[in-house]
Amino acid sequence: MDCYTANWNPLGDSAFYRKYELYSMDWDLKEELRDCLVAAAPYGGPIALLRNPWRKEKPASARPVLEIYSASGVPLASLLWKSGPVVSLGWSAEEELLCVQEDGVVLVYGLHGDFRRHFSMGNEVLQNRVLDARIFHTEFGSGVAILTGAHRFTLSANVGDLKLRRMPEVPGLQSAPSCWTTVCQDRVAHILLAVGPDLYLLDHAACSAVTPPGLAPGVSSFLQMAVSFTYRHLALFTDTGYIWMGTASLKEKLCEFNCNIRAPPKQMVWCSRPRSKERAVVVAWERRLMVVGDAPESIQFVLDEDSYLVPELDGVRVFSRSTHEFLHEVPVASEEIFKIASMAPGALLLEAQKEYEKESQKADEYLREIQELGQLPQAVQQCIEAAGHEHWPDMQKSLLRAASFGKCFLDRFPPDSFVRMCQDLRVLNAIRDYHIGIPLTYSQYKQLTIQVLLDRLVLRRLYPLAIQICEYLRLPEVQGVSRILAHWACYKVQQKDVSDEDVARAINQKLGDTPGVSYSDIAARAYGCGRTELAIKLLEYEPRSGEQVPLLLKMKRSKLALSKAIESGDTDLVFTVLLHLKNELNRGDFFMTLRNQPMALSLYRQRIEGRVAALQTAADAFYKAKNEFAAKATEDQMRLLRLQRRLEDELGGQFLDLSLHDTVTTLILSGQNKRAEQLARDFRIPDKRLWWLKLTALADLEDWEELEKFSKSKKSPIGYLPFVEICMKQHNKYEAKKYASRVGPEQKVKALLLVGDVAQAADVAIEHRNEAEMSLVLSHCTGSTDGATADKIQRARAQAQKK
Repeated sequence: MDCYTANWNPLGDSAFYRKYELYSMDWDLKEELRDCLVAAAPYGGPIALLRNPWRKEKPASARPVLEIYSASGVPLASLLWKSGPVVSLGWSAEEELLCVQEDGVVLVYGLHGDFRRHFSMGNEVLQNRVLDARIFHTEFGSGVAILTGAHRFTLSANVGDLKLRRMPEVPGLQSAPSCWTTVCQDRVAHILLAVGPDLYLLDHAACSAVTPPGLAPGVSSFLQMAVSFTYRHLALFTDTGYIWMGTASLKEKLCEFNCNIRAPPKQMVWCSRPRSKERAVVVAWERRLMVVGDAPESIQFVLDEDSYLVPELDGVRVFSRSTHEFLHEVPVASEEIFKIASMAPGALLLEAQKEYEKESQKADEYLREIQELGQLPQAVQQCIEAAGHEHWPDMQKSLLRAASFGKCFLDRFPPDSFVRMCQDLRVLNAIRDYHIGIPLTYSQYKQLTIQVLLDRLVLRRLYPLAIQICEYLRLPEVQGVSRILAHWACYKVQQKDVSDEDVARAINQKLGDTPGVSYSDIAARAYGCGRTELAIKLLEYEPRSGEQVPLLLKMKRSKLALSKAIESGDTDLVFTVLLHLKNELNRGDFFMTLRNQPMALSLYRQRIEGRVAALQTAADAFYKAKNEFAAKATEDQMRLLRLQRRLEDELGGQFLDLSLHDTVTTLILSGQNKRAEQLARDFRIPDKRLWWLKLTALADLEDWEELEKFSKSKKSPIGYLPFVEICMKQHNKYEAKKYASRVGPEQKVKALLLVGDVAQAADVAIEHRNEAEMSLVLSHCTGSTDGATADKIQRARAQAQKK
């Protein structure tokens, strides 16, 4: 017992503080911490270091390197910094590294040094540069506060939803404040700054002077200020060596301490336990660490190396080049059990269990004493609670064995708390391992929640450990294993050194039919990484066609999307793809695609016929109403009729733009020529357009007999050259030659060239004595087969020039 409490340090009569080592750091730093910008994330988060070559007293000699380590010093990322000078580093609540540059641009990096995004703090910041910055956390997210060269503050309370607020100007501020910080009051972020002996609080509307109650006299400047982890309390370090502690609203003073040191500290942070009445502040100088609170004395530690403080929910992490330690208030349960000469029920139960292992009769004496006082349930609960606050597994086991021993003598002690503590400690011990490097305490773990912890393991790509924890805690698959496997698959598709086939196979073998996993989401990530073929392979494993089709359309694999939609049997999905195809393809390719998909063609015809019927009904009703109206027309009514006719023209134009051409084409394809012609007349489709539609439709159907009848029905308003072109497009040279003979003189040469009759085309061009036509024929002549024809044209040209 005495040995266990050797590192306990009393602060007053009611609290003890202890500092123990978390890790021995082996990160082999190339720079001293004092020469780097340092940022460490709370809740046992990672550490970022960036050598600061932009300091005026030490000009840059080489580009700095941004390094990211776990809390145990295991390297996570290292990248050469190629951007502008950095003023401040900080971690967001999602463990993204925010790098605030001098020009007001904030670069956001992932845990492994992958660049995520960037944003700017505004043009004013760009013009005046950044003097100082703070990254802070609120219930809304992570925020950034900027102090510019114009001595103005700009703030954004949530970098995920950037809304910049320019804070009011501080009257008479001509230089940078001696210290400043962000505070949160009434769910709003404020700026608290010190200018000489005065304090100012900036909100979105005004700048207010504030005075801490009970401040010792003689203060001419504030050198440092610190807000507690929960933003409830504030500490101020004055140039007189006094430390004032009170509420963050500056309405109540908690205590004041004179440390007799006037030199400004490097850091000052709060060190308090949740729901504890004790309040303490940790102050760090170059080689000294001091813990002060509501007591006349303080606790002091000597620092062998340059150290950095990281405030936590229930204490302070202290790391240097060689060690990483945790300083905190000893929890009440641990204090009652391990305090020297303690007679607390938990202490007696622990002694009873130890004596029982020695087979000593003293175990019975201790146990009877607890039972006579009726404190055995309390003793068991104390041991369970104290086990949760212990860092070393041996002490955890000792306390849990004592709790298990005491439970044997209770008839109705609920086992839930004991089982849950065993599970929680096994998880905590696993993540505290040096290779994992997340030194969470029990209080932090409960505040963070298991879901957030799993997210952080996934961020570190520790998928096997995350899955083992899910299986051990028996979490629902959708919340646990499935979600982690989906993250693993999204990471897997980014490994471009592995073939698409191997990646797809590995993902399918690992995931199989795991519930809650969406192959389409994984395929979308693969497509976003530029791996389209891998995305298509992954979509083959997606059982839901409704999830496959949208991504296939996005990847411009419309025909494959149509096949998948047809396989699903979902007509709405088929129509969605058809609409996309119609906008993407030209009319001929669209109908050729439909011809190869009978189901899609049938659905499209049904829809078109329905629209045709609706159009025809609307047209009949309109014309009927118009005729009845005209029979009764008066002079005023005729003016209304003319207005109605103008509306009819506008309405008809809308129909033509939307669907009428495709409707007529579909009617022709389905053999309803008369109905198509009637519809064209009703809606005044020009003859040239109607001939084009009918010509294209009949050629697509390869109904050459009907096309011949159509060509002879009356004189073609578009000529016969389009007939030649469409027949050649369908590879029917026989029909094309037949229509080429009907082409007028002005287009004869083009028609003959289309059907490959170069010699006759030359004769016609020579006969027409048309230089452009002869040049066109020459361009179609080949040396091996058309040499005589080319010579004939050249002779004709020479003769024409002599004349």
